Amino acid sequence: MSATVSFQVASPAGPRDVTVDYARVGRGEPLLLLHGIGHHRQVWDPVLDILATERDVITVDLPGFGTSPGLPDGLAYDLATTTAVFGAFCEALELDRPHVVGNSLGGLIALELGRGKLARSVTALSPAGFWSPAERRYAFGVLLAMRHISRRMPLPVVERLSRSAAGRTALTSTIYARPGRRSPEAVVAETLALAGATGFDQTLRSGRAVQFLDDIPDVPVTVAWGSRDRLLIPRQGVRAKRVIPKARLVRLPGCGHCPMNDDPALVARVILDGSR
Repeated sequence: MSATVSFQVASPAGPRDVTVDYARVGRGEPLLLLHGIGHHRQVWDPVLDILATERDVITVDLPGFGTSPGLPDGLAYDLATTTAVFGAFCEALELDRPHVVGNSLGGLIALELGRGKLARSVTALSPAGFWSPAERRYAFGVLLAMRHISRRMPLPVVERLSRSAAGRTALTSTIYARPGRRSPEAVVAETLALAGATGFDQTLRSGRAVQFLDDIPDVPVTVAWGSRDRLLIPRQGVRAKRVIPKARLVRLPGCGHCPMNDDPALVARVILDGSR
């Protein structure tokens, strides 16, 4: 069941009201799942049932993505603000230092929450922020191209392509290593989510100066990378391990940038192991 929560976040001009949409299922210790730029919370659907057998799982649409409204005037789409948003979100839902899992941008946010002692454990799947300048430019170029295509492709064309494995490959092979496994309905929905993401441009612009450089010594951290990630190439995981020496670095064979779809059982096991 989806739900909506509103809370206040500080800004230079005073508190601002922020509203986000989320869903919650399962029981156990709280586990917060954060998606990447241009995506929505349904990207976690392939692993949701497995995780919910052991965790109280909260999936959330980042502000300006999915069905969550954009941030109000006075709040920037930068890492500091987004971290503050999810700190306030956890307070509003009375989540006492949840385990936090994130993919791509969500992985970077999860690491920031861990660095701020707001998470009891962090699992980051292909997190942003460990790129070289050239790798960042490449990734941003690919994301902008995907956004451009999604906004200009008529819906009937997206629906027609999504009905075949070849069409789903054409639409999503940048982020999935096994795009044929994604359902037609999911491919249509995430294409529309990318096209309609009001926070996309500002979030991408703010990421130009982002580099994760701080260790997280007091929080268990798992960094997992798909061996077939075409957006953030796997060698960035080695850099992450250098920055966070105590992190558990896990290779996800045959998985792409969003590995939850490519191998749900493996990714769910990595998440549950990281949150134990």
